[in-house]
Amino acid sequence: MTPPARTQAAIELLDAIIDAARAKGAPADRLIADYFRTRRYAGSKDRRAVRELVYRAIRLCGPVPARGRAAMHALSIADPDLAPLFDGSPHGPEPLVVDELPAPTGIAPKWLVERLAKSGIARDEAKALLERAPLDLRVNSLKASRDTIELPEQGSPLSTPQGLRMPTGLPVENWPAYRDGLIEVQDLGSQWACEAVAPQAGETIVDLCAGAGGKTLALAAATGNEAQIIAADTDARRLGNLRPRAQKAGAQIAETILLNPGKEAEGLSTLSGKADRVLIDAPCSGTGTWRRNPESRWRLDPAELKRLTKLQDHVLDTGAGLVRPGGRLIYVTCSLLNEEGANRFDSFLSRHEGWQAEPVPIAPGTLRGMGVRLTPYRDGTDGFFIAIARAPC
Repeated sequence: MTPPARTQAAIELLDAIIDAARAKGAPADRLIADYFRTRRYAGSKDRRAVRELVYRAIRLCGPVPARGRAAMHALSIADPDLAPLFDGSPHGPEPLVVDELPAPTGIAPKWLVERLAKSGIARDEAKALLERAPLDLRVNSLKASRDTIELPEQGSPLSTPQGLRMPTGLPVENWPAYRDGLIEVQDLGSQWACEAVAPQAGETIVDLCAGAGGKTLALAAATGNEAQIIAADTDARRLGNLRPRAQKAGAQIAETILLNPGKEAEGLSTLSGKADRVLIDAPCSGTGTWRRNPESRWRLDPAELKRLTKLQDHVLDTGAGLVRPGGRLIYVTCSLLNEEGANRFDSFLSRHEGWQAEPVPIAPGTLRGMGVRLTPYRDGTDGFFIAIARAPC
């Protein structure tokens, strides 16, 4: 593909991503993969170049662009080397005209920038949300150790017990260590969230919003398979991925429970008041993960945020019913908005008499309300809010 053809391909992909964002459709990664699946003529260098253009444009444009051409126009202003590629050549974009408007740039839509600022995320903190994310690994201590594992790339030790940071873009999924369950891809912030759970051997631990089980596997490894770990979720597809992942990792999961949305308590009735620890990695807006999913900020609107906060309250109340007297509930969200973090935890404590906030036992982070916040700018992690509540005895 010629450079102009790559630019036109990026415009076409941006059109699809913009339409999907408005319709809450497929994520950008899937759309890019589907696009090239039907264009076999595009080589690996072409695919990398087009993908890079697409994500540069996404990161640059705060509000949802009108169309992909406007987004690429904005990128050509930021990077003048791109402007000559609008040359009208075969398979390339038509030339830009004098009165053609570029897409507006910025961190996010205006209402969301304001919400972030009220939550203490502005200026450098906000800009860091759109930087490229690092590639972090967790060495699976059930099978290996960070000190002795041999990998194609050495990596840099992280502040967690088994964390490694690798150069971005390495094909770790093709490594034998990944295939054999010796390593997992897991952001440093997610690893610290698991450390905050502080799981102990012999305990009953419920991962209430387990998804595909990344944190579930980390908890099993941290306890040396000596805790009873139950993974639950309402998403059958994601939860179905946990069993094969656990088998590969050598992790013993006591039970996986597929829950009926809105009736989670019924599906968990046998665990009522019995769990030593309940981890709630709550569904959220994902503002803390924009480095990995920058187009997600185009999908969020006030109505969706309101829906998510109601869901978070519901999940917190459900989790509280599982905790034994004196047990702990650990609330985690990869959002940096107060509405989904400190405010939700404060609201939980106000609804549940006798519950007490406890210090979060991790080294990084800054205090936010009754919990701790991790941010890309200050901590080199995805954005997280973590808080712990202890049930009355």
